[in-house]
Amino acid sequence: MSGLIIGKFMPPHQGHKYLVDFARNYCDKLTVMVCSIQQEPIEGKLRYEWMKESFPDVNVIHHTAEIPQEPKEHPDFWQIWHDAIYKMLPEGADYLFASEDYGIKLAEVLGMKYIPVTRDVISVSGTEIRSDPMGNWDYILPAAKPYFLKRVCIFGPESTGKTTIARNLALHFKTIAVPEYARGLLDLKGGKCDYEDIEHIARGQIASEDALARQANRILFCDTDILTTEIWSNILFGRCPQWIKDTKRDYDLYLLMDTNVPFVPDSQRYLPDSRQLSLERCVQELEKHNNS
Repeated sequence: MSGLIIGKFMPPHQGHKYLVDFARNYCDKLTVMVCSIQQEPIEGKLRYEWMKESFPDVNVIHHTAEIPQEPKEHPDFWQIWHDAIYKMLPEGADYLFASEDYGIKLAEVLGMKYIPVTRDVISVSGTEIRSDPMGNWDYILPAAKPYFLKRVCIFGPESTGKTTIARNLALHFKTIAVPEYARGLLDLKGGKCDYEDIEHIARGQIASEDALARQANRILFCDTDILTTEIWSNILFGRCPQWIKDTKRDYDLYLLMDTNVPFVPDSQRYLPDSRQLSLERCVQELEKHNNS
């Protein structure tokens, strides 16, 4: 027997997980239809990807037709939805699973058996999550959490305490910090940085941040970013790969570290007498980045 769930999943949350888990335990084959229109606050393609990732064993399809969203919007509302659903799922389904009253009428229109799934088990809505994602953090499915995550970049010249600050903030807020990828890479070379390393440093920093975003608790603290990589590439080599210049990573907050702490030398710190110049470059790039 086959089943169908229709929803916006804006965003997917634990209530949706219960609905999907209930349905796939009830029937043999389940299809989840993610419905979206362009004017909605979260892009439909993202929601579709989140649901596919969250439920890889379910047939997830994406309905993007710009059709009425409520019966009052069109006199043929139910017929329009009937045709749209069967266009995407010609074989139909035996059951329609839903936790809202619209399911009764829609199941009748589609010729399916309506199976109600109570919302009382996990009482949360997408509207509540969008209004207060931090307060409802534990309800958001892991695939969608990076979208709502607050990102803080610890930014500035070398030897200004970025790593220490990032780690201490992560500890205080019970989350994690993204380390500086360059350090581990250059340790393998005795601290020496060549121009060919810049691209690997940038790609590694992005990959590390995106990977750890799945594990962070509400806030992700980043010990540097690829804007720093661009600055250092220009300082050390007078040039930087174009794709790095063209890549923009958005953060909710930059914490700019000053040079009013002692310089601590190590094999990866090159310019102890140029920290103020580096700080000025950081300020310039931040202002440029903010206005772009």
